[in-house]
Amino acid sequence: MTFEEYVAARGPALVRFAALLTGDQHRAEDLVQDALTKAYLRWGRIRRGDDPDVYLRRLVLNASRSWWRRLRNREVVDIVDVDEPRLMFVNGDDSAALDTGAAERDALWRLIRALPEQQRAVVVLRYYEDLDDTTIARILDCSAVTVRTHAMRALHRLRAAYQEATTS
Repeated sequence: MTFEEYVAARGPALVRFAALLTGDQHRAEDLVQDALTKAYLRWGRIRRGDDPDVYLRRLVLNASRSWWRRLRNREVVDIVDVDEPRLMFVNGDDSAALDTGAAERDALWRLIRALPEQQRAVVVLRYYEDLDDTTIARILDCSAVTVRTHAMRALHRLRAAYQEATTS
């Protein structure tokens, strides 16, 4: 597979992965562009390796970590907390229906984005990219046991935060 074919086939999945990691579509596109630039220079070696997807996801993950390390990138977009669920007009009439599904997804994403970096990466790779623990461990450069530990801790934090948010 040529580099161009790989990017055409897997590029959107890499951008989705980066967007889920960062919570920012524009930064995700920049990170993937940087990762693909680095990969292009080494494509022959990457292609001969075990799995180009693992290598590229690791590049994206490392680019995300490096982005946060740079002092000038410490700005964070402030998200306005909305206490009330969003209203959605149905069929153009005056009756409004609560879009609870969208509100719950939004609340869950806020909780996921509040997780520590490793736990967030495990949640994204496991539940959104549907990867097994061994592949996640290769991407994160850790053991499968560490992946399971991060997943367990992340789910525990998410459950506790979700219960706290729903009871208050």
